[in-house]
Amino acid sequence: MTGRTVVVTGANSGIGRAAARALAVRGARVVLAVRDLDKGREAAATMAGDTEVRQLDLADLASVRAFADGLDEPVDVLVNNAGLMIPPLGRTADGFELQFGTNHLGHFALTNLLLPRIRRRVVTVSSGSHAMGSIDFDDLNWERRPYRATAAYGQSKLANLLFTAELQRRLTEVGSPIRATAAHPGLASTNLLRLPGRRPRIEAIQRRIVHLLAQSDDDGALPTLYAAVADIPGNSYAGPRGLLQMRGTPKLVGRSASARDGDLARRLWTVSERLTGVTFPLAGSVR
Repeated sequence: MTGRTVVVTGANSGIGRAAARALAVRGARVVLAVRDLDKGREAAATMAGDTEVRQLDLADLASVRAFADGLDEPVDVLVNNAGLMIPPLGRTADGFELQFGTNHLGHFALTNLLLPRIRRRVVTVSSGSHAMGSIDFDDLNWERRPYRATAAYGQSKLANLLFTAELQRRLTEVGSPIRATAAHPGLASTNLLRLPGRRPRIEAIQRRIVHLLAQSDDDGALPTLYAAVADIPGNSYAGPRGLLQMRGTPKLVGRSASARDGDLARRLWTVSERLTGVTFPLAGSVR
């Protein structure tokens, strides 16, 4: 990775931090794109190699634009890692449901804003939970339905895979060498699994399950790293090879029928452009 620049969102903790650390030690210049600069600096201080910390709040499109405007160097790999998992109902600065707005729309805008400077790859971290997701175009932001955090999370993770598929289709159509890939970490013992507000008994059960089944942050980052550097086709999806894809070394894995729906991917892209005001920036006619 010597001589290459990698941007990792959410690189202050979990698999983002582990991926950033691994890339830095292999010679990459790593930009830690984080919401909390102090936590980002703490994380960078533990990494060997060339690192820089920059502020990015994916739940605020103004912050996304400011980050993209301030990064004027070429980017070899963009790792769309940051995400939220089943929080209470919340809204982004622009009024989107918090998980859809952060996990999908924030990364959608960031990727397209940076795309003219990206040279090699865009990796987006999804989840096995994408299989339980569906895209409700009539109520993407949970304004009319009773809020279900788990369903909203599934929607956002399905959106990550649909985004990857449509991005690759567009890149191919304009003859770009950039590859769009995706990954999921399996069951990794990260901050996303430490949910606030749980009753003590449920927390104890959760900790026991995590201890028995989950893999470390470093192991959870392996599919992300594989998707970032392995010689794999565009629109590949990497995950652990173990039982139920919960843990193990990375390999290419399958995805749900909805995640393979090209019409759904194109429709989501069009809606995402309208919601964010950000469009595909590369030259050429994309149908």
